[in-house]
Amino acid sequence: MQIQPTEKIWKNGKLIPWEDATVHVMTHGLHYGTGAFEGIRAYSTPKGPAIFRLKEHMERLQSSCKVLHIKLPYTVDELCSAAKDTVKSNKLGACYIRPIAFYGVHGFGVNPTGYPVEVFIIAFPIGAYLGEEGMKNGIRAHTSSWHRVTTGSVPATAKVCGDYLNSALAIMEAKMNGFDETIMLNDTHMVAEGSGENLFMVRKGRISTPPISAGILPGITRESIMVLAKEMGHEVVEQDIARPELYLADEIFLTGTAAEVTPVREIDRRSVGDGKVGPITKAIQSRFMAIVRGNDKKHGDWLTPV
Repeated sequence: MQIQPTEKIWKNGKLIPWEDATVHVMTHGLHYGTGAFEGIRAYSTPKGPAIFRLKEHMERLQSSCKVLHIKLPYTVDELCSAAKDTVKSNKLGACYIRPIAFYGVHGFGVNPTGYPVEVFIIAFPIGAYLGEEGMKNGIRAHTSSWHRVTTGSVPATAKVCGDYLNSALAIMEAKMNGFDETIMLNDTHMVAEGSGENLFMVRKGRISTPPISAGILPGITRESIMVLAKEMGHEVVEQDIARPELYLADEIFLTGTAAEVTPVREIDRRSVGDGKVGPITKAIQSRFMAIVRGNDKKHGDWLTPV
């Protein structure tokens, strides 16, 4: 997905021109993946741009940084304000917001103790992450040969930069094999997540999703969907899912900031259900989009006006 440059990027407390938002080649985070980031969306609503669950995203950034011993020089409230300023300064409506914090330049070596911390917030327009066609009619996915990183090796439940080499390898494999997305298993061969999304499966009217113990990222969109699905009268359970269970699912959908609610119509060249977007997926997707666009007032506290 190509990025459309905007005018300003927030860097260490100041809005600077897009082209000036650079880092030195000796940046520790570049060499060793020692950073944490977030993906956040703002939506156009009847009352103007609004950011979806902004505080929760910045709190997760703070938590991810804590795991890496990164001492953020800004509070959650300051980061929330900076995100709003970045959207406003670029005169954006619906857009994607990427806060990132990482160890900068100090010395040489793997140990980043004592290194300075750099913090950026970028905002730019974005459409459907997996394509408008995929949002409407579903995507094709396959099971990756790459297993999801394990919490025993790296902090899999934190949104840290280095973990996404795992995702990059998995999605490249999927694309080279003609698929839209990938599904990764964990080290016990249970379903974990996609390359950048959480997974939900519908079987005989019951919705299930892998638990945190499966090594997934605790998605903010995932948690939101669980709330909405229960409000809509569905049973939602967190449980381990074996790969063959996906082949017997009536419906499967992926969730995430970028992916929103994306239906899956095919897994490993097997149709999911009848190969069309199922009624539960369609209803949840519709409800979610109504809320983030400000057309359903039920969860107005999830939206932060810009």
